[in-house]
Amino acid sequence: MTIKDELHGKRILIPENPVSNFLFNDTRSGLIWLVIRLYLGYAWVNAGWHKITNENWVGSNAGAGLTGFIKGALGKANEGGDVTGWYASFLENMVLPHAKVFSYCVAFGETLVGLGLILGLLTGVAAFFGAFMNACFLFAGTLSTNPLLFILATWIVLGWKVAGWYGLDRWALPLLGTPWNRKRASKDGGPSATA
Repeated sequence: MTIKDELHGKRILIPENPVSNFLFNDTRSGLIWLVIRLYLGYAWVNAGWHKITNENWVGSNAGAGLTGFIKGALGKANEGGDVTGWYASFLENMVLPHAKVFSYCVAFGETLVGLGLILGLLTGVAAFFGAFMNACFLFAGTLSTNPLLFILATWIVLGWKVAGWYGLDRWALPLLGTPWNRKRASKDGGPSATA
């Protein structure tokens, strides 16, 4: 088929390569995703639990831990460091005045992302929010393990259909009407997915 065919309303389907088909569509790759999920989940639960049990993040002095982190990021921005101006402005004008609220969001968000990944429940959603938090930490100039966690979370987001196969997604996603409909393709060429 040519571009001319596409312009005349013919649909062109480009087949997926075998490697990405295996990783992102084949439930046999679920064991690979399980290992990555457990690693990421442990990292998030561990980070979240340390914040939940710390008075400077959750409790009587909530917000103090996040305020210190933000002031460090703003100091880097003022020195021409790794924090861009627009993100420094966001931290200074939006997050810093509401540090207590954001402190709770970070602590419980990290824990919930970790539990979602470990349990394999809404795995793609949990990985997305984990990657989002990693990106926020990276924008604030914090490297640590954030680049690695961001890359692994992004891969899990891409493999969301099978990443939670060895977890609760195996049952939760079909209840939500997503990808594991075990019916065979209809004779009219309708969609099917087999496990």
